[in-house]
Amino acid sequence: MLEKVKKGLGITGSYQDGTIQEYIDEVKRFLIDGGVLKEVVEHPSSVGIITRGVSDLWNYGSGGTSFSPYFIQRAIQLSGKTVDELEPIKEDVDEEEKDE
Repeated sequence: MLEKVKKGLGITGSYQDGTIQEYIDEVKRFLIDGGVLKEVVEHPSSVGIITRGVSDLWNYGSGGTSFSPYFIQRAIQLSGKTVDELEPIKEDVDEEEKDE
């Protein structure tokens, strides 16, 4: 998850890995505490919302951190889903096409 979030944020290198991982963990806890199933949070298709949440928390300002309206809306949507209801991610679809 760390490498996918870094890629989504355009971050290279490993200097900030500890901080980014803390933000990833915090976003996951927020989602789970908000009612999103752990299996949904851990699903590969959730990397987008986790990246958005990390981006929202990535604030070097003076304490003005908050989640964006998009993040909150997406979290609400995911709170009503099961893993079976998630759309397959492109990598999953590509693998299925290779198997046919």
